Amino acid sequence: MSDAVVAREEYVKGSLRRELRFWEAIAISVGIMAPTAAMALNGTVPAQLVGRAVPLAFLFAGIAIALISYSFIRLTSFFNHAGSTYALAGVTLGPRFGFFAGWALLATYSCFICANIAEVGLFGTAFLDSTGIWNNPQWIVVSLIAAGLAWFLAYGDVKIATRALLSFEGISVTLIIVLIAVIFWKVIGGTAPNGQSFSLKPFVPASGIPVGAIAFASVFGLLSFGGFEGAAALGEETNNPRRNIPLAIACAVGFCAVFYTIVMLAQSLGFGIDAAGIKAFGSSSAPLGDLSKSYVGSGMEDAINFGATLSAFASLLGCAAGASRILFALGRDGFITHRLGDASKRTGSPANALAIVMIFGLAVTILLRLNGTSAVNAFFYPGTAGVLSMLIAYFVMQFGAFKFLHLEHREPQWRAIILLLAAAAIVYTFYKQVWPKPAYPYDLFPLIIAGWAVAGAAITFIFPALTRRIGEGFAHSEGLKADT
Repeated sequence: MSDAVVAREEYVKGSLRRELRFWEAIAISVGIMAPTAAMALNGTVPAQLVGRAVPLAFLFAGIAIALISYSFIRLTSFFNHAGSTYALAGVTLGPRFGFFAGWALLATYSCFICANIAEVGLFGTAFLDSTGIWNNPQWIVVSLIAAGLAWFLAYGDVKIATRALLSFEGISVTLIIVLIAVIFWKVIGGTAPNGQSFSLKPFVPASGIPVGAIAFASVFGLLSFGGFEGAAALGEETNNPRRNIPLAIACAVGFCAVFYTIVMLAQSLGFGIDAAGIKAFGSSSAPLGDLSKSYVGSGMEDAINFGATLSAFASLLGCAAGASRILFALGRDGFITHRLGDASKRTGSPANALAIVMIFGLAVTILLRLNGTSAVNAFFYPGTAGVLSMLIAYFVMQFGAFKFLHLEHREPQWRAIILLLAAAAIVYTFYKQVWPKPAYPYDLFPLIIAGWAVAGAAITFIFPALTRRIGEGFAHSEGLKADT
């Protein structure tokens, strides 16, 4: 046995604990997607692009993400590992591709940590100020308090963290369900504030709206699903992972696809599908809050802001768990230091890796605030960069699934069309993020992520010993031995 494998096995002593059930695995995927926060922010730009057809754009996005998720669902039914794309791409395409995919997804979750820290401050200050609990609080103060609490929960028992995720998202989703039920009740009953009525016309583009515009608008819907694969990072902590992990990913994607489409239909009908309603939807800075106030009252607006705060916090907690486990897996196989691959013997959490990703998130958020960046931009800047890196990881995964499932004849060949359509959706989404050239500073983010990707590819060639250790780590990982 090589020295690398011996060193790796020494650090497995402080290992992750296999103690999660299906519902606790699905919590991290739903938590990272943050459905309440997504619905609170992501419908306005599509409304500007396609008018009343926002629900159709999100329906298209749901279909596209179902295609993209297929590779994760199938591969996690064969393999379970804390490294997520790092291991799934590595065991199918080789250690260099594995490191590259893990490197890309590590950037995604780390950027999302920064974005979510700011997002908690954004919604949290709105709630605290509106209710009079804390008059005119600074968003950075709320953000830092939330980040400290998320770090504390992520360091503790993973069962507590995932149950907290499920509880927070459960509360916030319930609040939205109450709101959309009231909206549907009033538009169907003819008692909507401005005479809005129920219609399925939002699923039919208005005259002059081409299919290409719907496809472009669906890009914003697709981004609302970022992090659906989060459960894959719990492959070493979930019981019966080859059943529960793919089931968790599939259920999370299915739930959010239906939820997003229905909520966007409610928002479109709530504002109205005439010219005035479409303009109001597209120009709203807080569509759910505006609808809450007009359909229920200011108390509901406060409740929705509270729910969005919980949702953003849940996403922060989920991203911290995902990022730390990917870095844990990399460190365990010899990246930088084996200490990154050490888990707390008291709680079973990847404590050292967690400290790195949380310090990074806090540092970036503080620097943005010192630069005078608003909470909204402190959310969108790292969030945009994270999405670009996420698409790179997803793209690599389609090739890994294609090789393992189809070139090695494990599934009927006709199913390869799913992976080809998924790859096309990813390429289109990435293209629309970089061209036409976005305004400053968004034009810098593709360059930053390109630099990160080049660095990841270069590392595997500059340090061949690392690539060898990664390959040996995969060879000795029980969860990466597929059934024949």
